[in-house]
Amino acid sequence: MAGFEEQERAGAAGEVQRVQQSHSPGRLLTVKTLLLLGFLAAALRLIQIQILDSNKYQAIARKQYEVRILLPSTRGNIYDRQGSILVSNSMFFSYAADPKIVGDGANAVAKRFSRVFGKPEQIYLQKLESEKRFVWLERHVNPEIAKRLQANTLEGVAELNEPKRLYHYDNIGGQVIGCTNTDNVGISGIEFSRDAQLRGRDGFVVMQRDGMGRKRPSADYPRQDPVHGHSIGLTIDVRYQSIVEDELKKGVDRTTAIAGLAVILNPSTGEVLAMSHYPSLNPYNVGQTDIQTLRARAVSDMYEPGSVFKIVTASAALENKLVEPTQMFFAEHGKYKVPLNRGKFRLITDTHESGNITFQQGMELSSNIVMAKVSDIIGAERLYTQARDFGFGMPTGIELSGEASGELKKPVEWSGATLNSIAYGYEIAATPLQIAAAYCAVANDGVLMKPYVISKEMDENGEIIHSGRPEKIRRVISEETARTLKDFFIGVVERGTGQLARIPGITIAGKTGTSRKFVDGKYETGSYNASFVGFFPAEKPEIVCLVILENPKTGGYTGAMASAPIFKAIAQQIINNNGLFSKTAIAKNDEKEDRPLATVPNVSHIQRDIAEGILENSGLRVSVLGDGDIVYRQIPEAGKKVLRGESVQLILNQSNAAAVNGAIAVPDLRGMSVRRAINRLTAEKLDVAVVGSGVVVHHYPWANEFAAPGTKVTLICEPRPLASAQLY
Repeated sequence: MAGFEEQERAGAAGEVQRVQQSHSPGRLLTVKTLLLLGFLAAALRLIQIQILDSNKYQAIARKQYEVRILLPSTRGNIYDRQGSILVSNSMFFSYAADPKIVGDGANAVAKRFSRVFGKPEQIYLQKLESEKRFVWLERHVNPEIAKRLQANTLEGVAELNEPKRLYHYDNIGGQVIGCTNTDNVGISGIEFSRDAQLRGRDGFVVMQRDGMGRKRPSADYPRQDPVHGHSIGLTIDVRYQSIVEDELKKGVDRTTAIAGLAVILNPSTGEVLAMSHYPSLNPYNVGQTDIQTLRARAVSDMYEPGSVFKIVTASAALENKLVEPTQMFFAEHGKYKVPLNRGKFRLITDTHESGNITFQQGMELSSNIVMAKVSDIIGAERLYTQARDFGFGMPTGIELSGEASGELKKPVEWSGATLNSIAYGYEIAATPLQIAAAYCAVANDGVLMKPYVISKEMDENGEIIHSGRPEKIRRVISEETARTLKDFFIGVVERGTGQLARIPGITIAGKTGTSRKFVDGKYETGSYNASFVGFFPAEKPEIVCLVILENPKTGGYTGAMASAPIFKAIAQQIINNNGLFSKTAIAKNDEKEDRPLATVPNVSHIQRDIAEGILENSGLRVSVLGDGDIVYRQIPEAGKKVLRGESVQLILNQSNAAAVNGAIAVPDLRGMSVRRAINRLTAEKLDVAVVGSGVVVHHYPWANEFAAPGTKVTLICEPRPLASAQLY
């Protein structure tokens, strides 16, 4: 029995062994297959990592030991026609944070920023609660304040260098120069229209980060240097611009007008010498400025020009030899009923009630009735063609964004009243620049020039890569017609509606204009645009100036009463400022009229009231720039010969805040360039006013005097000697 059991066990063991032997090859094959598949998957993964996605993983690896540092470009400067710097840059500090890294230190960060910048802690805490990995805490911080912050001791807070624009003359020429936003990108004016040229291109450098997290440069890593922005030279003359800004503001205040603008052009070249708007734009307060104030309204806004458009009617009549200057017209004693369809009439009125007058007298007295009758002789096609030749209904192409083309309907679109209406400046819309350019054509013996405001573009090395040049558009009228029109416009000032623009000793040619404002499809009662445009000296014009006031209320609403006096004040300032104007025409008139001259006395560096008394005793008038009590410069300079009764400009020191605790010692700035002096004063938390250009020769307060933070330091500058002159 036992033997049988042993045999049975042995048989069973043999069976198991046979079964194991029969399964061993299958298991081994399975294991081998699995291993092979594993190796194959690993190989494919390595191929993907090492070959297919190598760039991706190399970039991930580089992030562990490389850091890319931005090299910001410097925005180009803006200069006036004399090389005086209008806009430059200064380096400020900005602060950003990574909320995840700041973490539990948010309260400490917010408390530090609140103490330094005087803002509630909650403002910074809200920013630090953001889910973003990058938030701005403060932008464009003065270096002096940056020292107090000590941002390097705050975990998760980064201190960045950021350039900030410095506008050396504040709001002078604000709408033309324009401004930038917080990110230093142009948003208006030249800053916007030439942003691509001014901005340049940022560069970068890749640096190695060691085990301690320190950044180290390496010659093996790529580097791209920044391409700094190009600088722009304008045709604007800051001296003209300052005069226009000052007189326009006075005129707007005197007439309690809503707004005003003025444009000065060189008629022989088309250069814009000044373009002023009021209310003006302060580029440092863009965030609090109405967006409408950013516009250069002289090129973007359209007006019904009123009587200043009679230049077109008179030109068409004279050029086509349809009317003689001495031809008589009946002015209907100020009221002219023009028959329309179905027995209706249209009433055309004049402010001067005249009977029979000549065509020239009709222009001098600004008779709408005479111009309406002349337009019937001219006809629609000729009048339309003459308006187009002067450039109305099309943009001038000036280098400022947002220029309007104006509105000039084709004759097929005219109603039965349009011909007469256009003859005296209604049913047409024009920009102020178009009007000024048209008068330039007459002043330039009948040749229309293209207005331009950019004189040159310079690369970062100061090399001129583009120059603006005078561009003749077309001959609009013959020289003979231009001479006749000049006589007309001289008569306007000497005998007609523009007598408030007269200046003894110089011949002024000009034209008044008044138009009712068209609002919401109808003419608004009691609301007018008042304009005056003129040029001088009429014999050989150097200046064309247009002044427009919007809705003047005090002292008269017409161009004759409201705008002509502003033109006169601007012209007098230009004539009396040495170096701005040729005195040839004045000298000829002086000889002709035998008017007495006065020698300008020296009133520099004395008290204002004493200086005014000395000038008045010399038979001279006084104009003042600044609000201090000491005269630091006078224009014209002492010893110059001027007409008695003319104006001498006194430049005063700005009022100086009293020294308080924490007062700053004013550094010695003499001999510095304007740019360097401004940067130094900005770093010292002092404000700046600049008179002249070149290098600093005097300044007030004087060196080492104590001044409170924010005190305005007036820099008196003169050009560098020619041998060493350069742009800064």
